[in-house]
Amino acid sequence: YTKAEPEKRQVMDIETRVVVKEYQAEVLIDENGNKFVAKFPTHVTKAIQYGSWVKSNAVFMNCYQMCSLKRIEDNFADQLHIKLSKGTVYNASFEAYHSLEKFEHWLKTILPLQKVLNADETGVNVNGKRIWLHTLCNHKYTLFHVNGKRGKSAMDEMGILPIFKGYLCHDHWKAYFKFFCKHLLCNAHHLRELTYIEEVESQKWAKKMREFLVKINLDVKDKGGKLSPSRQKKVIEEYRKILNNGEKENEMPKKIKGKRGRVKKTKSRNLLERFQNFEVEILAFMTDKDLPFTNNQGENDLRMTKVQQKVSGCFRSMEGANIFARIRSYINTCKKNKINITEALRALFEGHLDLIIAKIQNYAD
Repeated sequence: YTKAEPEKRQVMDIETRVVVKEYQAEVLIDENGNKFVAKFPTHVTKAIQYGSWVKSNAVFMNCYQMCSLKRIEDNFADQLHIKLSKGTVYNASFEAYHSLEKFEHWLKTILPLQKVLNADETGVNVNGKRIWLHTLCNHKYTLFHVNGKRGKSAMDEMGILPIFKGYLCHDHWKAYFKFFCKHLLCNAHHLRELTYIEEVESQKWAKKMREFLVKINLDVKDKGGKLSPSRQKKVIEEYRKILNNGEKENEMPKKIKGKRGRVKKTKSRNLLERFQNFEVEILAFMTDKDLPFTNNQGENDLRMTKVQQKVSGCFRSMEGANIFARIRSYINTCKKNKINITEALRALFEGHLDLIIAKIQNYAD
């Protein structure tokens, strides 16, 4: 027999063990009995404490994987053989929240400078009471904010929209129009509403408009994100032609003699008037490759919060909701900029937040 190259097979597995690092401070006593103790590292503040790996893992499971405090406690006990209490998990999240104050301030200086922001909001529960989680985001950054209100006062408190001059993409919630920026309307919402009008109210214009928007969106993608001025002109002409046909299908209801108040309009009529009044905001996506067709970015950023509510239940306090919002802002922004989440959380607990912010800036630029 002649010797050949051996065949190789590998088994990759996980081995978990607890690592304890002990710090000893030198103690000196002078001839008068005065004791002098050397300083411990700044992050070592207690006789026994958990390190950055444990805390980042706990926060990762709580704020990213949406696990409840009880399930995190069970996971550490069963998988890692660490008796981590629910209170310790909360304390780790609370520490991260305070450490991220600088990050949130930095984020609020970056967002007003963006060309496009997506805005959305969704209801969440705090001890059974409904509050609102707001988001302002784009493909690079995410800011979450919780507030008892849904409208303009909550948006003012975020501190972004009052000074924002770029394009704001949203779902036609009236509060957004109170800000003096340029507006984009979500066409995913329009497609859903047009489908309803087509199927329930049997409106021909709605079917034509739905098909028209889908076709124009595909054309925009084929042309690299923007149509030529001549093509844009033809699109607008066809758009208005569909709406003119819609006018024939939806004559304004006449006021009933003797009956006070405004005449109630059909859903089809209301949608038709929105398309008439917001032509620029609906068709803006064909004029610039940076302007989106939908507000899917905002909806996607909020979607995981709904998962959190289903898996972990409601927040126990407003403080807990605020902690979750700030940490999720950090996690989402890191993820969008290709930064490992565990690495980002460890850096946070080890006092290296500035390095992560610098990485985000470098990648985003």
